[in-house]
Amino acid sequence: MAVKQKILIVDDDINIAELISLYLVKECFDTQIAADGEEAIQKFKEYNPNLILLDLMLPSMDGYDVCREIRKTSKVPIIMLSAKGEVFDKVLGLELGADDYMIKPFDSKELVARVKAVLRRFTPTLTQKETTEPEETGEFVSYPDLIINQTNYSVLYYGKTIEMPPKELELFYFLASHPNQVFTREQLLDHIWGYEYIGDTRTVDVHIKRLREKIKDHVSWKLSTVWAIGYKFEVIKR
Repeated sequence: MAVKQKILIVDDDINIAELISLYLVKECFDTQIAADGEEAIQKFKEYNPNLILLDLMLPSMDGYDVCREIRKTSKVPIIMLSAKGEVFDKVLGLELGADDYMIKPFDSKELVARVKAVLRRFTPTLTQKETTEPEETGEFVSYPDLIINQTNYSVLYYGKTIEMPPKELELFYFLASHPNQVFTREQLLDHIWGYEYIGDTRTVDVHIKRLREKIKDHVSWKLSTVWAIGYKFEVIKR
């Protein structure tokens, strides 16, 4: 019997939370509900969910603070839920480490599809175990001091495993697999997030910023900004 994936639903509106739970249970997920930020942190530790649906407007501790707290210790996928549709709110959520952002009200089928898509992309990496032996199976690209493997969702940088959310890794892999080719933000948004993604090109900028915080310029390669156009993975010839 397959083990059900666990979803933690964080929303102070119990009617909405129970409705979301109903949709997910029908799709064979296991769910728990937290009604505020503090309860969400506690249940996250006890329940160990595979994914968190996190409402932004919560009593005592808002969704942004919950996301910050969880990201201190975990890369569990987080989909933020909010009635706020402003670009600033979306970008802030993504900068704090959310993997997706949905605006209320949303269609139940879309919510389930987003949950499944995020879980499908997410494969935890064993960050506690550092190794100098590169994993060179499946779909991967290799450069000096860098291996990006999209099959097992791992990044090996100077012999150490770098933890990365799925979208960051997919973006990094896509650029690195097309060396010196310039892509516009729109092209990257379409390729990585898909045509159905409801967002804007700032999403790409946020993920590039995160990548640069983890992966610094190398003498042989770097993530380059092409002014007024977009980005490229630049291979430096010497």
